[in-house]
Amino acid sequence: MMKIFISGASGLVGSNCLQHFTQQGCEVLGTYFSYPTSDTVYFNTLNLLDEKNVDVAAFKPDVIVHCGALTHVDYCEANIEESYQKTVVSTKNLLALAKQLEAKLVFISTDYVFDGMAGPYDEEAEVNPLSIYAKHKLEAEQMVLADSTSHLVLRVTNVYGNEARNKNFVSRIIEQCINKQTLTLKLPFDQYATPVNAWDIARAMLVLLQDQHTGIFHIASTDWMNRVELALTVLKHFPEANYQLEAISTESLQQPAARPLRGGLLKHKFSNLYPEFLFSNVDDFVRGKTT
Repeated sequence: MMKIFISGASGLVGSNCLQHFTQQGCEVLGTYFSYPTSDTVYFNTLNLLDEKNVDVAAFKPDVIVHCGALTHVDYCEANIEESYQKTVVSTKNLLALAKQLEAKLVFISTDYVFDGMAGPYDEEAEVNPLSIYAKHKLEAEQMVLADSTSHLVLRVTNVYGNEARNKNFVSRIIEQCINKQTLTLKLPFDQYATPVNAWDIARAMLVLLQDQHTGIFHIASTDWMNRVELALTVLKHFPEANYQLEAISTESLQQPAARPLRGGLLKHKFSNLYPEFLFSNVDDFVRGKTT
């Protein structure tokens, strides 16, 4: 039985990992830093000596999954040190813990390590991060790969799915439609990505862990779409929805952090290993919420 420690298990990817790994018979220790849930305990990745930390050494994990992250890209642009601490330093600390416990580390990265000039990208594509968030993500993933050949980096983007806070873009639209709220959406038509369900990330991760794969894998679904198309894909399931949608360019949004425009990820490497692994898509997820 695999023993897995998850940092950030109250967030979107972490909570789906916690649920799926447990269902599959793994022994899982899920932790939170700022947002507690009923199935998580406290652990501060920025201070391994925090006296409130759960005793991870006593748990003796085979795998440490680092899902804790500061994902607000524009906030990172203005708060460089906090971004560095929560992305790079937290990873450095968990690497030290992994070394101490002889555990494998899984790091969750992003398509933002690319500049968005020629996506969607495979694992061999040249990286060129545009924002503070992206630069820190790249620094962290390179640190993980340099530390040990046994570690695993999963790049994902536009993650949606079930989560306690319902913060993700797709879930927020669904919730507003179900509650019959009026939606006012101002979305870029020139930002493309590959939306993926956090549940599929958890499923794919466990398969890779069970077969002891290492290095970088891109995890993506079958969708490749811009933000306007993503919203409309959800809204078409709610014909009575009251919404105003304005499609604008990224440039006119004047966001503090630069975005990769032609982004997204190609999952060929994973799918060649697991040709019978079926990913769900946005339509599947919304249908599950409306039936």
